[in-house]
Amino acid sequence: MTQKQTTYATAGVDVEAGDRAVELMKSAVAATHNEHVFGHVGGFAGMFDVSFLKDYTRPLLATSTDGVGTKVAIAQALDIHHTIGYDLVGMVVDDIVVSGAKPLFMTDYIACGKVIPERIAGIVRGIAEACKEADVALVGGETAEHPGLLGPDEYDVAGAATGAIEADDLLGAHKVSAGDVIIGLPSSGIHSNGYSLVRRIIADAGWDLNRDVADFGRTLGEELLEPTKVYTGELLSLYERVPGAVHSVSHVTGGGLSANVARVLPAGTVAVMKRDSWDIPAVFNVLGDVGNVPRADRERTWNLGVGMVLAVDSARAAEVVAAYPGAWHLGEVLTDTGEYRENPDYVQGAKGVDGGAAVLID
Repeated sequence: MTQKQTTYATAGVDVEAGDRAVELMKSAVAATHNEHVFGHVGGFAGMFDVSFLKDYTRPLLATSTDGVGTKVAIAQALDIHHTIGYDLVGMVVDDIVVSGAKPLFMTDYIACGKVIPERIAGIVRGIAEACKEADVALVGGETAEHPGLLGPDEYDVAGAATGAIEADDLLGAHKVSAGDVIIGLPSSGIHSNGYSLVRRIIADAGWDLNRDVADFGRTLGEELLEPTKVYTGELLSLYERVPGAVHSVSHVTGGGLSANVARVLPAGTVAVMKRDSWDIPAVFNVLGDVGNVPRADRERTWNLGVGMVLAVDSARAAEVVAAYPGAWHLGEVLTDTGEYRENPDYVQGAKGVDGGAAVLID
């Protein structure tokens, strides 16, 4: 009797499929490369020439890592995968640009239950397109097949990026003071945070992703897959056009508006932001109402239409608003006298940062 052979393929890992996926994505990845990329696609490590840092007085490297969360479940259900790449890049590189640094290069990681070359290549093509838009080189990545741990149609994505900045140009709480103006920049939608709440709402309501929603002007699934806006290019341009005007920037991600704004303010200050200063996009109102989600929960889960928040020099606030289409005056930075501390929406100390505070008021 011939003993059954056990191979890597019978264990569920298809090496050849992985190779095919790489071939399908190579041109998109290579298109992100610039004169600083050293080497080619397929090396053990991505290389990036940073000789230009020799001209800096005190160069600082900035690094960030993130994922897309459970938004991938929407992509998997609709079998649309390239937009997830934009989400990943936005979540990673925009956490770097808020410091004033220019993101330079990025790597990605995809874990899946089964390598379907066209699907994996589609995800990476989306990552590459977003990297190209942000002028960030995609210098490497990894696709790992995890049979038995993930289902054949399941995957998760993560990425990491590195940027650089001259120390004296670093943005942050150290540059903010009472009297600064808070400026909001619009989001493109839900971005990539709060999808566990979204998925629970639509599951409890029995809504199908192909449902036409009049308030959206498209299907529910199309609205939920709207890619995260990648702000890097626009913010770097803004910093150049209004030098010195921007003091700190907050990327409104997990935790909502106030928690993320508070972490870029100095202790002893509070950002007082006005709810009536902007119109909340329909997607948040529709989902919030369908799920009967309390206002407090909406505000600490979703961006509610505010993707980035800038603390700027009050004398130049109008200049900043004029330089960024869609920007608006969201509030002010005040000395924290304790006036707002009893407000249930007052936030201080979130994200492990013992800095300033923030509050939304009517």
